Amino acid sequence: MGVAIDASCDLPQAFLQEHDIAVMPIVVRIDNETFLDDRSPAETQRFLDQKLGTRSHSAETEPCSVEDVQKLFLDHLVLQRDCVFCLTITATRSPINDHVIKASFAVLKHYREVRDQAGIAGPFLMRVIDTRTLFAGTAPVIVEAIRLIQAGETPAAIRERLTHIANNAYGYMLPRDLYYLRARAKKKGDRSVGLFSAMLGSALDIKPLLRGYRGDTSPVGKVRGFEHGIEVLFDYTAKRVRAGLLVPVVCISYGGDLAELARLPGYDRLRAACEESSVELMEAPMSITGMVNVGEGAITLGFAAEEHVAEF
Repeated sequence: MGVAIDASCDLPQAFLQEHDIAVMPIVVRIDNETFLDDRSPAETQRFLDQKLGTRSHSAETEPCSVEDVQKLFLDHLVLQRDCVFCLTITATRSPINDHVIKASFAVLKHYREVRDQAGIAGPFLMRVIDTRTLFAGTAPVIVEAIRLIQAGETPAAIRERLTHIANNAYGYMLPRDLYYLRARAKKKGDRSVGLFSAMLGSALDIKPLLRGYRGDTSPVGKVRGFEHGIEVLFDYTAKRVRAGLLVPVVCISYGGDLAELARLPGYDRLRAACEESSVELMEAPMSITGMVNVGEGAITLGFAAEEHVAEF
């Protein structure tokens, strides 16, 4: 069994390589530049080096098409695996989940002839899971998928468990630039960040703390200043870690140099809480797609926990 994700699922590159996780890429076009967002460190660094963050709100993004998903599976994955779990960011914010579901019909129709030609016996299974959250918020679902596969669980049991984790996966986002966030929202026809709110927030340095949860992305709090906001988010997460998580992992993705994370206020306390609770603290570069949508320098953070009221 194996796992495939879309490129906007934020996880460390080392984790993806260790567990041979396939990545469904996203094409990003900014002015005359084209980037293939496949979580390649070199491509992400090229985006950062060209300092495209301030104008990438006008970017055009093309998620992996139905045809591209079919090709990835029929050319590679059906020959390498007997069962693949496809995990995507929430279907309410991206068409990629719909593309993968549509592609699965053709894959399941044609896989047998591909495997027969290669001398591979037995059926092939493809299961699509909507993580119902965004960016680093998808990490607990993906980490749990790997754990269950390694534990030898059945596909049915894995799917049931991953659906439960997806329903309890929390993805938090803190942007640096409200004007950028509004410009990107306007580009996508999303009215969630109004001009007045952006102007007022920027003038007072008040930023929304956004949450992706069960398919809904909306503000759950306001903080004054980016660094103060990060401290509030890290301290809140440390509290949730001590209360107990459904999957022993917290993932942070950052739209910049990961070396800056450890210097942010509250990070040491979060790391200490994770160590005390035997929870892995992952650091991942934000995908190019994530930076285009939330803004360079933004942070997203994900964990899975029983349903609770956000207290900010």
